[in-house]
Amino acid sequence: MKKRILLVEDEKHLAETIKLNLEIEDFHPILVYDGASAISTFKEQSFDLVILDIMIPNIDGIAVCENIRLHDSDVPIMFLSAKSRSEDRIRGLKKGGDDYLTKPFDLEELMLRINKLISRNETTSNTSAVTEYSFGDNSVNFDSYEANGSDGKISLTKKEALLLKLLIENKNEVVSREKILQTVWGYSVYPSTRTIDNFILAFRKYFEPDPKNPKFFLSLRGVGYKFMNPM
Repeated sequence: MKKRILLVEDEKHLAETIKLNLEIEDFHPILVYDGASAISTFKEQSFDLVILDIMIPNIDGIAVCENIRLHDSDVPIMFLSAKSRSEDRIRGLKKGGDDYLTKPFDLEELMLRINKLISRNETTSNTSAVTEYSFGDNSVNFDSYEANGSDGKISLTKKEALLLKLLIENKNEVVSREKILQTVWGYSVYPSTRTIDNFILAFRKYFEPDPKNPKFFLSLRGVGYKFMNPM
């Protein structure tokens, strides 16, 4: 069976060139041109690799990568970018990318990197990713959407699990409302500030020893939200 590749690139000439070369190499590429389409397409289909430009319309590649990682920790992601500074590469890799190739690039090198990523993923696909997290007296399983909190067992909704995972993956850092919109909701829905606040209030009820004096889930008015876990 042909390996399926999600190609996200808004430079149409370059996108078509990459797509053609992937087809010549017997891959099955699916091409989209913007971040929102990338998120919705990834959710609807299965892929063996994602090739992701960073500077794409409506939702940038970094946010797309973070959204994918909330749903899938295994699929290889390769960034393509004209941003060649070391700090840009480091940021892309820290946010969940497996490889980072700067433009302009050699197509042969691109194909070699693609084959290497897919091959590496096949050899490690049986290794279980960490899906559990503990803080204080609480624990969360992101596969089963089950948690243990201050009142015992909790069944999380999918949105609760995604938002909780996003906050935990950015522990001790402020996560803006915009980032939550892009990463958890994918801009398909525009929850109000109050909606996100209600999620935070639910987390406090689930996990805080004293919900009125939270130490794990903090709201910063006009800025965003923060999960604190100094341990």
